[in-house]
Amino acid sequence: MAMNFRKQRLEDPEINLIPFIDVLLVVLIFLMLSTTYSKFTELQITLPVADADKARDRPHEIIVSVAADGRYTVNRKPVDGRSVELLAAELASAAGGSTEMIVIVSADATAAHQSVINVMDAARRANLPRLTFATQTSTGAEGH
Repeated sequence: MAMNFRKQRLEDPEINLIPFIDVLLVVLIFLMLSTTYSKFTELQITLPVADADKARDRPHEIIVSVAADGRYTVNRKPVDGRSVELLAAELASAAGGSTEMIVIVSADATAAHQSVINVMDAARRANLPRLTFATQTSTGAEGH
């Protein structure tokens, strides 16, 4: 009786990388989606609160107030009408020919964006390139 002892060939163990790559791709996609989502949720836009009564009288400033309904005042003087041409003329007369004046836009938080864009356009037409926006912190804001 002859017993047949075969040498078992030891195979090198192989690591299957395909499931590992699948898991990594799923984790990568999850991280990408959650990161993008958190960026949108963390974006908190707080509109400025306008206070036209605190207008400062400085020689090199023109304060343009934009009311919630779109009316304009230039240095507390109401502008008749809401066109860009009228506003540009008022800005030019308030500047007195100087191009070094700073235009301060004090817009109400509920004012339309188009009203503020009109102020910027009028300042450009009046050759007043220096423009800034007046903001104030809201005293009753929670979570800030």
